[in-house]
Amino acid sequence: MIIIADSGSTKTDWCIIEPGGVKTRFSTSGINPVVMSEDVVRGILRNELMPHVPHALDIYTIHYFGAGCTPAKIPVMEHLLLELFPHAYNMRVASDMLGAAIAACGKKEGIAAILGTGSNSCLFDGEKIVQNTPCLGFILGDEGGGAVMGKLFLNRILKRTFPASLCDKFLTETGLTQADIINKVYREEAPNRFLASFSPFIHANLDVPELRQMVIDNFRAFFRNNITQYQHPEWPVNFVGSMAFHYRSELEEAAKLEGFKVGKLIKSPIDGMIENLS
Repeated sequence: MIIIADSGSTKTDWCIIEPGGVKTRFSTSGINPVVMSEDVVRGILRNELMPHVPHALDIYTIHYFGAGCTPAKIPVMEHLLLELFPHAYNMRVASDMLGAAIAACGKKEGIAAILGTGSNSCLFDGEKIVQNTPCLGFILGDEGGGAVMGKLFLNRILKRTFPASLCDKFLTETGLTQADIINKVYREEAPNRFLASFSPFIHANLDVPELRQMVIDNFRAFFRNNITQYQHPEWPVNFVGSMAFHYRSELEEAAKLEGFKVGKLIKSPIDGMIENLS
């Protein structure tokens, strides 16, 4: 049997493929070995993954693509997975960016990008990543991602540079005060998830011209600061992730303004991984 995993910091999507082609899909908590201890990751694997895998000794192949799978952390994840699947002699643990490139490009060269809570991109030669503009996280980078969009949005809400009707609507619907927002961003865990959590409100109010323009400008910054580096404006940019999927119109407008075009759009990377790895 084969296991394919697409792991982010918020959620991990899994697919088990049996010899007859039967596929079982499910999700667990997110895993990121850079910010989580081995014991925490081990606990998620044992308590959330294993109940879905009744025949662990029959797992011979694992494709695990995850956030935080840096060269230093790949051996950690390999060790933790081998604890549970000792017969998985064919194992690949790699970055979520490589997984996204495989999902979006298959075995062809191209530009692949992730737009979710954060953002990332790469130049892919059909087998491996050959160039990667560093994403740098939501404070220094992550243009185009949901956390940065939320940061830009809250800045304008609290400074009231959006129409008063939009500011009042947001504060009334959420019940948040400025003090609440400051506390969640600067003092509580996972501020990136908090910032990205306002995407549904933003998406529901795109009829406000100033708000839609903010979304487009966020995507334009992504193209300018990340995709331009690959020096292939003639290549379509293939995307995976919820931000790209739900804001397709704004993303395509931003791409056109920056001299690019949008290629394939996949909401969940594991869809493309299953297609190209099974």
